[in-house]
Amino acid sequence: MTTTKQLLKTITKGIQEKKGQDITVVDLTGIDGTIADYFIICQGNSPAQVEAITESIGDVVRVDAGEKPLNVIGLGNDQWVAMDYTDVLVHIFLPETRSFYALENLWEDAKLTKIPNVD
Repeated sequence: MTTTKQLLKTITKGIQEKKGQDITVVDLTGIDGTIADYFIICQGNSPAQVEAITESIGDVVRVDAGEKPLNVIGLGNDQWVAMDYTDVLVHIFLPETRSFYALENLWEDAKLTKIPNVD
């Protein structure tokens, strides 16, 4: 069984393999009534990159952690794809869509961890 912390690392690896940028982990564990324990938010520079990041996360998590998302929403328009791993929700955005929804700012009590971009 994969722990949530291991899942966060595995998802991050999947994002980085396709050069996903500006990864932020939002820790919601101390906040009542949230739909997940963590959000991972990142972005790709084009719809094709958003789709590639989504596929990479799915592949890496399946191989490294033996898990599949419960649901994936947004493929096809590729401006905002959400992947549901129960305790972890992954959001892959185009930059302008990410700015518009500003998910990082929804919970002011949440702890934000920014992961440096990989060159």
